[in-house]
Amino acid sequence: MTDHDLPPICPLCDRPIPKGVPQSAHHLIPKLKGGKGGATVLLHHVCHKEIHASLREADLARQYCTIEALRTHPRLAKFIAWIAKRPPEFISKSKGGRRKR
Repeated sequence: MTDHDLPPICPLCDRPIPKGVPQSAHHLIPKLKGGKGGATVLLHHVCHKEIHASLREADLARQYCTIEALRTHPRLAKFIAWIAKRPPEFISKSKGGRRKR
């Protein structure tokens, strides 16, 4: 097996992203805050949804524009510990609460 055959790793939760599992690109600086065309990271869709449920765009742009910073956010740290116990194919069925705008 070559490196090209290995699934990508979600940088937020450090679990593999197998083929067929929902995934999405996260702009480290939100597009609406000047990040259009900027750096993106490939995440499990469930991880990406949790980022946007936890943080406002302004906070993402100002304080949480790196994976390292995202991992320090209390709600995301708790989520990462929880999701780490799930298989890489795990898809959340819960509706979850969106952050207040």
